[in-house]
Amino acid sequence: MKNLVVLTGAGVSAESGLKTFRDANGLWEGHDVLEVASPQGFAKNPELVLDFYNQRRRQLLQVSPNKAHYNLAAFENHFQVDIITQNVDDLHERAGSKQVMHLHGQLLKVRSTKYPQNTYDWSKNLLLGDCCPSGAQLRPDIVWFG
Repeated sequence: MKNLVVLTGAGVSAESGLKTFRDANGLWEGHDVLEVASPQGFAKNPELVLDFYNQRRRQLLQVSPNKAHYNLAAFENHFQVDIITQNVDDLHERAGSKQVMHLHGQLLKVRSTKYPQNTYDWSKNLLLGDCCPSGAQLRPDIVWFG
């Protein structure tokens, strides 16, 4: 079986109704990137950062994969498919893709602030006081600036 590597970004999920970060009226509009997507921003105002990603997570849970996601999953009938995505959503997986590498993290996961190698599935709001089993605050499993 031949191998196929697919690189995807925000455009593939925009069709499902997810806002992109850089387009006009995108997710960075009205937000200083460093305030909501950096370790410094999280240290300064964790509630703002958690709310920003809680909104993204809630939106993600209301949308579905689109035809592009399903077509890429269908390629697995003919190829060994590896998807490398900048997207933090799970739409490739929901469409049936088996091998997906998320370069920028995943909205439906969180990680320990003390033990960042420890990640956990998460589909509800993440709040201050939500801790990993070792007692450390959880944060979104997102690759931040800085």
